Amino acid sequence: MSSPSKRREMDVMKLMMSDYTVETINDGLNEFNVEFHGPKESLYEGAVWKIRVELPDAYPYKSPSIGFVNKIYHPNVDELSGSVCLDVINQSWSPMFDLLNVFEVFLPQLLLYPNPSDPLNGDAASLMMKDRKQYDQKVKEYCERYAKEAITNSTAEVESSDEDISDEESGSSDDDIAGHADP
Repeated sequence: MSSPSKRREMDVMKLMMSDYTVETINDGLNEFNVEFHGPKESLYEGAVWKIRVELPDAYPYKSPSIGFVNKIYHPNVDELSGSVCLDVINQSWSPMFDLLNVFEVFLPQLLLYPNPSDPLNGDAASLMMKDRKQYDQKVKEYCERYAKEAITNSTAEVESSDEDISDEESGSSDDDIAGHADP
């Protein structure tokens, strides 16, 4: 079985050498997290997710398991588990595909073209079909709340944690300052 392990190694290395930030789990190539940015010109643009990838022993002959770690509001992603309902991964996977296909084609396509008729998140699918404007707003709220931090970029983590702290502090300190300045 050296061929599947070499292919796994090659695919993970290709992903690491591309623009994706990859965080291995337990120092192996079977489980890792990938930083995934929402596609341009979509409701998800500007958002960043941590995607958990698990490669089965039979990869590339068997598809990878893909899931969102941080929450996303989408008809084809289970809100609690992060599981993805994507035919090309779940049913029609082929060894011709690789991990770059997943992150450069399959996931962006999923976010750009949700399929509410085959939902994992029934609430999102229902809202999308009944009230597109409200659905769009909820997607943006989830992006803002759950998908703004980078997973391994320490400067992004520091900036976002500083923003969180300064938001909290500035809310109280602005009131204090305003209170002291008025008398």
